[in-house]
Amino acid sequence: MTIWQQHQFTSEVSAIETRKRTSLLVLLLPATIFLFVFFVCPLLIVLLYSFLERGTYGGVSWIFTLNNYQRLANSIYWIVLWRSCWLAFLTTVACLLLGYPIAFFIATRPQPWRNILLLLIIIPFWTNFLVRTYAWMVLLSTDGVIDLILQSLHLTNQSLNLLFTPFAVAVGLTYGYLPFMILPLYATIERFNFSLIEAAHDLGANDWRTFWQVIIPLTKRGIFAGSLLVFIPSVGAFITPDLLGGAKTLMIGNLIQNQFIKARDWPFGSTLSILMMVVILVPMLFYLRMSEDKV
Repeated sequence: MTIWQQHQFTSEVSAIETRKRTSLLVLLLPATIFLFVFFVCPLLIVLLYSFLERGTYGGVSWIFTLNNYQRLANSIYWIVLWRSCWLAFLTTVACLLLGYPIAFFIATRPQPWRNILLLLIIIPFWTNFLVRTYAWMVLLSTDGVIDLILQSLHLTNQSLNLLFTPFAVAVGLTYGYLPFMILPLYATIERFNFSLIEAAHDLGANDWRTFWQVIIPLTKRGIFAGSLLVFIPSVGAFITPDLLGGAKTLMIGNLIQNQFIKARDWPFGSTLSILMMVVILVPMLFYLRMSEDKV
């Protein structure tokens, strides 16, 4: 091959690579514009509002201030944030304890049954979230269905007053976000090599040891993904705490909602939103770190 032919070949390869990069950029452009307009820009607006003052009749006044962040020194906001994180943690644990056996059961069924069982998991959640929350209000209310069942079984002699308690909020959140735990777990367990269980038994491991030392480590990515998908929306939930918890179980999502809608204090509502996002970043960074270690 002559020098001229080598140069021509190199030019053709470079042209092909340039066309590939251009095609890739064209394909990524719509998604990039969408994320910038509907994610980055709103986030920057919220961040900007957190440094402004409240207008006389609500909204914002374009006066720079740090008072909104100074107001976070009040312990009541940290109590609400702690309650939100604690309830979100309990919800995540409950979803994991319920979702893992369900996902494992579905993943070990024959193929025709898997899709049917997954459909049965998803169908109830086609109903409006608000309607399903109202259904839990009926179930948990004083002299409601659960109360009447417990009294008929003579497990209690009086009404338990389950509604408007942290327990009711945890139950509602667990029910609402359970599929977000089941689906990632199912996707992970479905790819699991079940011959490893037989190998562990051949090496003398009992069922309990096999579960903790073989199954759990190889499905931890699904556990982390499901936990993240449950914990993040649970922290910022406001419909479920509002209907099932009432004023006694105020969460950070309710506080942000009240600042924007009732108090019309958009700057402080934005500050609380930034605080919540910073808290949510912690488990997200942990998950990304675990993903990198896995790779």
